[in-house]
Amino acid sequence: MFETTVQDVIARARDLATEQGFSVCISVVDASGLQAGFLRMDDALPGAIEIAIKKARTAALFRTDSIEIGVGAQPGGPIYSLEFTNGGMISFGGGVVLHDTQGKVIGALGISGATVEADQVIAVGAARP
Repeated sequence: MFETTVQDVIARARDLATEQGFSVCISVVDASGLQAGFLRMDDALPGAIEIAIKKARTAALFRTDSIEIGVGAQPGGPIYSLEFTNGGMISFGGGVVLHDTQGKVIGALGISGATVEADQVIAVGAARP
C-alpha cells in the first residue's frame, strides 16, 4: 500500500470523525495485517488504540469487514470463538477492507472511539472515497 493512500485514508477518517463530533483512533494495516499508519486524535480514549488496531487486522486477515464477521461469531455461530485467534480479533463494526481500483485487497482500516455504529460509518466513508 502506498504511503499516500494510507495518509489519505487517515485524513478522510479524521475529517469524518471531526464532522460527527468524535475523537477516534484510526489504524490502517497492509493486506497482511501489519501496521501501515495510525492516528490517535486528541482526547480519543486510550482503550480505543488496541481496538482500532484489532479491527483493522481482523478485516485484513479475513478479507471481510469486521461487522460481517460478527454475524457468524455470535454464540452458537459457525465461527464462534474466532476472536481468540491471531492474537485477538474484533467481530463488531469499525473494521473495513481497503481495495485498489481493480478491487484487489490492499489493506484494512480500523476505527474505534465513537459508538460502534459511528465507528462503522466513519470507516466505510473513509475507505470508499
